[in-house]
Amino acid sequence: MKRLHIHIHTDDLDESVRYYEALFGAAPTRREADYAKWLLDDPRAHIALSTGGKAGIEHVGVAVEDDDALEQIARRIAVADAPVQPEKQTTCCYAQSNKYWSHDPQGTVWELFHTYGDSAEYGAKPQIPAATDHSCCSPTA
Repeated sequence: MKRLHIHIHTDDLDESVRYYEALFGAAPTRREADYAKWLLDDPRAHIALSTGGKAGIEHVGVAVEDDDALEQIARRIAVADAPVQPEKQTTCCYAQSNKYWSHDPQGTVWELFHTYGDSAEYGAKPQIPAATDHSCCSPTA
């Protein structure tokens, strides 16, 4: 099953966490000094907040349950002649994942990923070409 992902940068993580706890009626699934995430079933979403970037939506994405589903999405994007860039065995947002990055015709960055483990570290920013430049784990122009 797929889960919609939205990654939001915030200037005040504590205040943002309070807001999203009220919105979702739940505490974050994971909370760190610079990061919070919710894995929600209603709506089925993966919402992440982090500090250290320009405030606002950084990227959107789709989380999948296994690498086969991830490869299927990447193939569909490639067949449509849209940009798709792999990032395998990466650590980002306190998780270990296989990913593909893409962007739509307007430049909206999409992260397609399968998380297969946790990490004690936030992870490094990948150096992957894309339409925009962001400071978290989305691709750099």
